[in-house]
Amino acid sequence: MTAQPARPTFAASAFRIFDLSLAQMLWSRRSVFLAVLVGGPVLLGVAIRVASTFSAFGALQINGARVGGAAIFGMMIWLLFIRFVVPVLGVFYGTALIADEVDDKTITYLFTRPIPRPAVLVGKYLAYLACTVLLVLPAVVVLFFLIVPLGGSIAGSFPSLVEDLGMLAAGLAAYGALFALVGARLKRPLVTGLVFAFGWEPAVLLFPGYLKRLTIAYYLQALVPHAMPQDSAVSVLMQVFREVPTVTVSLISLAAITVLALWAAGRAVDGREYVLEQ
Repeated sequence: MTAQPARPTFAASAFRIFDLSLAQMLWSRRSVFLAVLVGGPVLLGVAIRVASTFSAFGALQINGARVGGAAIFGMMIWLLFIRFVVPVLGVFYGTALIADEVDDKTITYLFTRPIPRPAVLVGKYLAYLACTVLLVLPAVVVLFFLIVPLGGSIAGSFPSLVEDLGMLAAGLAAYGALFALVGARLKRPLVTGLVFAFGWEPAVLLFPGYLKRLTIAYYLQALVPHAMPQDSAVSVLMQVFREVPTVTVSLISLAAITVLALWAAGRAVDGREYVLEQ
């Protein structure tokens, strides 16, 4: 008898799906959305740099006080990337990892291949992570060189930049895994993801108690190396209800959220019967 070909391993199957999905993500309509989302802060950085160049003081001023480039960069990382760009990318990409295949009626072609179903999800998740990290982090580096030199030197800010890049990568990984689970379990996951990221998280972070531990933003904020300006409204709110976990606890929690959510999403995909609508 002719020997049956060996079934590919989980890792080999996930890599195949990753290789296939990465090209699709980079050349999909979502890549245009990603470019606009990431390019917005960069264009804002260019505008700030131009404004400071034509300023008589060579630096930006807010209420008559000079604001250094490092402080501006820190506010942009916190307000634009951590609180907006990273959750949005997690929602729109994470919830679509399986939902897009169902909507395009291509899920059956993937699942009829001799590979484990969870490997399909993991491979597509890794493609999402590579796509977003390779586009978001270079944009942050460009923004760093545009903003930080204003009114100061960039030499002492490099360690903070490295921390920023690691923090953003951790946020993309955690949000992507969580919303991959949402997308694997719910038929209309996008609305749920948006409510969680921009309704639940901002609300519970403003109140004392244990509910904030059920958010990703709670653990990300402990990894922010930049201090917010003391006279800002954001700083006042953070000081009133300040309860930030340690860096070690945050890193362990984010890793646990990522691994457990991805495992649960794989189990959901493996046990779910997908009936394509005609």
